[in-house]
Amino acid sequence: MRNKVIIIGTLLVILVSAFLIIKPSGKKETALTFETVRVKKDNITNAVTATGTIQAIRTVNVGTQVSGILQNIYVDFNDVVHKGQVLARLDETPLKTQLDQSQSQVDQSQAQLNLNASTFERLKPLYEKQLIAKSDYDQALFNYENSKASLSNARSGLARAQVNLNYATITSPINGVVLNRAVEEGQTVAASFSTPTLFTIVNDLTQMEVQTSVDEADIGKIQQGQRVEFTVDAYPDMKFEASVSQVRLQPVTTNNVVTYVVILRAPNPDKNLMPGMTASATIYVQEKKNALTLSGKAVRFTPDSLYLKKMTQGLPPSGTESLPVKGEPKTKTIWLKDEKMGLRPGLVKIGIDNGNDVEVLSGLKEGDEVVISANNSQVKKSTRRSNNEGPPMMF
Repeated sequence: MRNKVIIIGTLLVILVSAFLIIKPSGKKETALTFETVRVKKDNITNAVTATGTIQAIRTVNVGTQVSGILQNIYVDFNDVVHKGQVLARLDETPLKTQLDQSQSQVDQSQAQLNLNASTFERLKPLYEKQLIAKSDYDQALFNYENSKASLSNARSGLARAQVNLNYATITSPINGVVLNRAVEEGQTVAASFSTPTLFTIVNDLTQMEVQTSVDEADIGKIQQGQRVEFTVDAYPDMKFEASVSQVRLQPVTTNNVVTYVVILRAPNPDKNLMPGMTASATIYVQEKKNALTLSGKAVRFTPDSLYLKKMTQGLPPSGTESLPVKGEPKTKTIWLKDEKMGLRPGLVKIGIDNGNDVEVLSGLKEGDEVVISANNSQVKKSTRRSNNEGPPMMF
């Protein structure tokens, strides 16, 4: 029994020793792998997005300055109208009555003036010969001058009554299209305190404008004449062209957010755009075609500080002076792969930067490979004993 235990123990020792000898040994080393992109030629843009409402360039609300009953309406929604065309007419009966009364007042004032003028002309030579008292002459002169004033006032009332009668006929002030009709025949309109709107007319639906709101952080980039593309929900697959026509200086503050109104001018030859539509606009503040472009990740990439220290330690004392230093805001440091150093720094001057890509003005050429990221990887070096070597002998 004892011999059996000894044999089993000896076999266990031999197996453990063989496992330790055969097991690979070594250590892990850290290596850097680099992800790169190439410099290429492409179109690059920098844009500002905004939303707004489509409107006609000129919108006129047509109302009435006199009260009355709408006797006739001659136009309807979407009708094309011309300047001076009759849109509606109020009942003229009460206005004509006022005109007749004003005319009667003029006639009465004219008759009174004629009488007072005749009296004055008769008493004037008598006063000059001192045949009547001065008080009689003064009274005759007063009556004469007062009659002239009364006649002038009556004539003003007649002119006002004539104007009010003319206001009963409502005409279009512009050439355009009836966008809205807010009244019906037989309806009474009152113009005592404010002018009621009867019709809304837009001048030309082949030319529209988009009133957009641009955040204060972006308003400094917007300039008159910049190209714009926008879409509307009604035609999601269509892009409409526009241009910046006006940047308004008046700020608009909503919930402590400051925005500015930017007006876009948009041609609408097919009349697909309608007033009131919501537009999602892209304002191109910078554009360049067939430019050298590079991923923005390249100018934002910086190697690990330990790697940089290791790389500079391998350089001669004068070699560290070759590492570029950023100067102007448009000058950036980029890193290129190098067979000897691993990475080699360089300086580039950039132009348009839209957040995703940058325009390369100098420092690189088409096809150059630039590093955008570095990843640590574990490389394991191991050794194994030969299969011909057996486990150590056990005694």
